[in-house]
Amino acid sequence: MARNFVTLSFVMSSPVIMFRALGDSTRWRIVRLVTDRALCVCELADILEMPQSSVSSHVQIIRKAGLLESERRGKWTYFRIHAKHLPLLTKLIESLPKDPHHKADLKKAKARLKDRENSCCPGPIKLCQP
Repeated sequence: MARNFVTLSFVMSSPVIMFRALGDSTRWRIVRLVTDRALCVCELADILEMPQSSVSSHVQIIRKAGLLESERRGKWTYFRIHAKHLPLLTKLIESLPKDPHHKADLKKAKARLKDRENSCCPGPIKLCQP
């Protein structure tokens, strides 16, 4: 009950900020990718096949809307949807039409995460826990 209150409280106080953050196709793809896994900007850039600077700008908009939690590991920062917003975003994702990019994005994410230990990214610790 408390979790739903926090989410509803956030949405009621900042619905425009939240929906602006979600109202871009690239940001929506990012939100879908970090709903159940923590990724850094370089991983997101590889998955989305975009420059890191563009992905970073999109991530900052989502972060400023309060939708992300983060973990810093050296020079990398990992992002995941904040647990208090998961119920609302899950319902939203379930109720909207399927994103045409999502299946391909998930496939790329799985491949990128499989190769994480051989890449430059050390991986999160705290955000890997449910």
